[in-house]
Amino acid sequence: MSNSSSASTAASVGRSLFHLIVAGVAWGTAGAAASLVFRISDLGPLALSFWRCAGGLVLLLAVLAVRRRRAAGPAEPRRRRLLRVLGTGIGLTVFQSAYFAAVEATGLAVGTVVTLGAGPVLIALGARLTMGERLGRGGSLAVVGALGGLLVLVLGSGGTGEVRPAGVALAVLSAAAYAAITLLTRWLGRDAGGGDALVTTAWAFAIGGAGLLPLAGAEGLLPRTADLAQVVGLLAYIAAVPTALAYALYFAGAAVVRAATVSVIMLLEPVSAAVIAVTMLDERLTAATVVGTLLLLAAVAGLALAEAWAARGRGRARAAAPA
Repeated sequence: MSNSSSASTAASVGRSLFHLIVAGVAWGTAGAAASLVFRISDLGPLALSFWRCAGGLVLLLAVLAVRRRRAAGPAEPRRRRLLRVLGTGIGLTVFQSAYFAAVEATGLAVGTVVTLGAGPVLIALGARLTMGERLGRGGSLAVVGALGGLLVLVLGSGGTGEVRPAGVALAVLSAAAYAAITLLTRWLGRDAGGGDALVTTAWAFAIGGAGLLPLAGAEGLLPRTADLAQVVGLLAYIAAVPTALAYALYFAGAAVVRAATVSVIMLLEPVSAAVIAVTMLDERLTAATVVGTLLLLAAVAGLALAEAWAARGRGRARAAAPA
């Protein structure tokens, strides 16, 4: 019985880690697709973000419509469900909007390194204060290594952004919103009450799309381009893979895995973006790209192994506890 419970717990965490890894890699492809959209059309970042939410919502609603023919699971309490969908939706809107505003204000390199760099720190602190989650010495070293790898990867990529206080503040706001989403998802999922990841994601896109619509309308909602079919195809890809699929996997995985581990695994996004930039967009492979990528991958692998071992230990402890 002990071995069965331990194996089940480890398998659940293993699936969640895989979901998070796929989500992080998929998110990294969104930047390349967005760059192509910006090259061939006049669509702005807020309008692109709106279409990302709207397209992802349409796809998830279609999936949910088909899936509802099957037996539904136990209903989640109304107050808990309201907290989940409002918190996730508002957090997603602030996260995306503040990030795009930070990039516009202080440049891509600085905006990215502050947002993605502050995220793991805020999440680790928040998880320690609100849920008592401990990283341990190995986990702390992994987080430090991940932040170092991100710094090398982004600042060594040739970005020319100037550090502006307003842009840095917006990037920190974006990181705080991302941290809030991760902590809320983990907190609600600690007692196996993580809810339906597809439903949560659909509601988040609905709220995010509604919040972004006026901003996107002011920026210009419809693209002007000579390559409309290509733009529509890229938007469809962004809505399907790094949005509908990636966010559903992210919310499913974040409900099970420790919050700090989630934040570091999500740093696979700049790794996959760097690989795509070199292999598909003809950007030059630099020593910084190699070193930063290796540091990030080592940190992700280390935390993933630590999470799997911790899950196995928790499963054994529960199985051995008296009924």
